[in-house]
Amino acid sequence: MRNLIILLAAVLCSSCAQLPLAAIPPATPKQAQAVVFDIDGTLTPHLLSIFEARIDAADAVRIFAEKGYKIIYLSTRSRWLQARIPGWLDKNGFPRGSLYLAQTDEDHRYPDVFKRQILQEFIDKGWNVEFAYGDSHTDFVAYALVRIPKERVFALLPKGETSCQPGDWKACLTGWAEHLDFVRKSVPSVPEN
Repeated sequence: MRNLIILLAAVLCSSCAQLPLAAIPPATPKQAQAVVFDIDGTLTPHLLSIFEARIDAADAVRIFAEKGYKIIYLSTRSRWLQARIPGWLDKNGFPRGSLYLAQTDEDHRYPDVFKRQILQEFIDKGWNVEFAYGDSHTDFVAYALVRIPKERVFALLPKGETSCQPGDWKACLTGWAEHLDFVRKSVPSVPEN
């Protein structure tokens, strides 16, 4: 029985490795516009639904990518569950982007500080973060601290909740389907230089 428990723990933790932070690339004249997406509760239906993608979330992100935006994914998911995020994004049809995950206990305790630091580094490297999506108050605090205009910040209502968390956002979305027309028709393509 003991050997079975050890084997099970080894299998479960085979993907428990924490993913390191990638270097933030400098913006180029051809691509300097970005959009940021929180993952859990924003691209997933709920904070704890880490194996499920929200309906139409990948389509919305893909439209941004096709319009020339750099995709930034941010998450403070537990380090024990981080290793599966790249495969989950790929499996669910999300376009490639830059993935930044909390590295320290402090990052996990203060997600707004972690996300602000990452976004500020993008801004310092010449990126214009044009749109932002999240589901928690800490997402909205981070977005406000790097001065993403409220009119370009959108809140996602977690499954089972009756209202979006407080913050500076333009709209509380119950899902991505209702937002696809906005992304298709109102989000400008990045001009080609």
